[in-house]
Amino acid sequence: MENFKKGDCIVYVGCSDEQVRWGGNDDPRGILVEQQKYYVEKIEIHSLHTKLTLFGISGKFNSVCFEKV
Repeated sequence: MENFKKGDCIVYVGCSDEQVRWGGNDDPRGILVEQQKYYVEKIEIHSLHTKLTLFGISGKFNSVCFEKV
């Protein structure tokens, strides 16, 4: 599991239905572009998952859908 911090440059690598549903995340499909770079604005660490908020993008997304650049 990646350790993200505010300001990290990350790439969206895609998301499955299960990854979206886990913890009530927002669905990045149709909002984000795979392999495009984004920047972390906020991190919410929960007991079994982490949610990321991205600069300039509305929503909270499952961190497993991203990799650090």
